[in-house]
Amino acid sequence: MRTMASSDQDHESLQNQNHYLCGSVAAFANIAITYPIHKALFRQQLFGVSAWEAVRQLRRDGLRTLYRGILPPLLQKSSTIAIMFGLYEDFSRLLRLNAPHAPILVTDSIAAVLAGTAEAVLTPFERVQTLLQDPRHHGNFQNTAHIFRVLLQQHGFLELYRGLVPILLRNGPSNVFFFGLRGPIKELLPKAGQLINDFVCGGILGAALGVVFYPLNVIKSHAQVQIGGEFRSCRVILATVLRERDGKLSRLFRGVHLNFQRSVFSWGIINAAYELLLKML
Repeated sequence: MRTMASSDQDHESLQNQNHYLCGSVAAFANIAITYPIHKALFRQQLFGVSAWEAVRQLRRDGLRTLYRGILPPLLQKSSTIAIMFGLYEDFSRLLRLNAPHAPILVTDSIAAVLAGTAEAVLTPFERVQTLLQDPRHHGNFQNTAHIFRVLLQQHGFLELYRGLVPILLRNGPSNVFFFGLRGPIKELLPKAGQLINDFVCGGILGAALGVVFYPLNVIKSHAQVQIGGEFRSCRVILATVLRERDGKLSRLFRGVHLNFQRSVFSWGIINAAYELLLKML
């Protein structure tokens, strides 16, 4: 009996580890494929230019800098997506064990928020990625390690966490919607094959959430391009961006179309690869 119980515990432990591994590999594949799109989107968020102008800027910069800054998102995304899926499963299991009579919707929502909050620990990678993508800093920083060294030596540890508040406001709620709606949306899709349905489900959710939380990403980008000085609140940054864009709310969503398209592919790849890997392991 002890051997059987031990075997069951080992199997459960391995399954829990698989959620982290599958999330990490899925995110790695996604970043490698979609990074150029993300870089064009970043130019739109930062400068408010059209999609074609963002692409023209990248072409002028050349292939040499096209994948500049890819290391931080590779490290950050592979880690955050692993945390997102892995901790969500862990927190959901623990909450159900310790609060068996609580509604599943409540426990799963709490688990999603906790997982999203934990992801924010890796904010420094988003911070460094932002600086590497900003063309105004191309001559100031050599690589990821150089930025970390400069920020820590000249500005201190907290400088790595600029943009933390919009990231927290984005991660928790978006996780709640993603995990809460993933099952129901998949059930509504026509039977077109498991892999295709996982891709479509992830793409729909990722794209829709990307639109809803887009202003927070704009605020985050503007917060993180600043080096040194006062830490500005989300409200102050939002007011500044709107003022720079003639007070037009529609211009706050510059780049949202490209973000929508990128999110369809990104979250489609992540969700489909995650589910496929989970079945294979």
